[in-house]
Formats: sequence, C-alpha cells, structure tokens
Amino acid sequence: MVLKPVGVVRFAISLPPGLAHQLDAWVAGRNSRSRSDAIRFLVRRALAEDTSPGDPNSDALAAVLLLYRHSAPHLLERLTKAQHRWGEHVRSSVHVHLEGDACAELLLLTGRRGELERASADLRGVKGLRDARWVLALPSVAEGRTGHRHPHRATPPAQEGAHRPAHGAPSARRKKRGSR
Repeated sequence: MVLKPVGVVRFAISLPPGLAHQLDAWVAGRNSRSRSDAIRFLVRRALAEDTSPGDPNSDALAAVLLLYRHSAPHLLERLTKAQHRWGEHVRSSVHVHLEGDACAELLLLTGRRGELERASADLRGVKGLRDARWVLALPSVAEGRTGHRHPHRATPPAQEGAHRPAHGAPSARRKKRGSR
C-alpha cells in the first residue's frame, strides 16, 4: 500500500521527562529538523522492521549480510549455489575482503516479501557462515516501489545442486536449431 500525503495529522504524545530528553538528544545528534521529523522516521522504521507476518505479496527489499572465512571447506560453492537459486531476486552483491581470511558479502534483493523471507533464510542457512543477518524494508514507506514486476514461480527454488537456466534463457533440454 502506497500512502499518499494529504497534509498532516497533529496529535499530542506524552513522554516521561527522561525519555523526552533522550529524544531531544537523538534529534540533535541525527540533525533532524524537529521532533516530528524524528518521530516520523522512527515510526516508518518500526513499521518496516515489524517482524509480524505481513502481506507475503507486498513489494519489498532485503539486505543480507554474510560473514565467513574464505578458507571454509566448500563454502564458496554452497554460497554460489544459494545465490543462483535466488538469482532473479539478487539485484546487487558486494564482496569485501577483511583482514586475515575473513570476508563479508552484502546482497540486495528485491521481490515479494514472502519470497525475500524465504531467500534470506536460505542464504543465511548456508553451512560454514560465521554470521548472517538481514533487514527487510518496504519501499511503500518512502512512497516507492522496487519495480520488480516479472512473474514468479509458485514453488520454492530448485534444490541445491540442480541448475536452472538464467532468467529468460532457453532450457538446456531444448535442441538447438539445425542439430539432430
């Protein structure tokens, strides 16, 4: 649901003095224009981070952060397979070499909320990861959309080890023209 601004609704909030002082310090520290601006930010963030089941078909984005040791046996193969299972959702991937043998990978995914929840769980479950976290965001909070609109299959992605052709690519089983 995209909310269209139609002015503002004014209402009063009662806070204990200590919490009000913390809010004012937070507002000043983040360079907000006002308490109202800061509270709008906090409400939007709380709604986007709400872990209660939302509409699984709602437009969403997810950021998945993975930390691992580069030398972990077979980890890179498992991680690559998992990313390929969700390839139609992965919009960006950043790989960072940390000190020692440690690596961080940040993936940005777009799609339906339910698909991204499953993709994130699959990616974070790859054997050998040292840490894995994710954040779900709803572009509707910023009155936007991901633009991710092509149809998706209703079934979960292929099991690990199975290969699916790239999105829009012809099936490997189909004969090439002129071949017997």
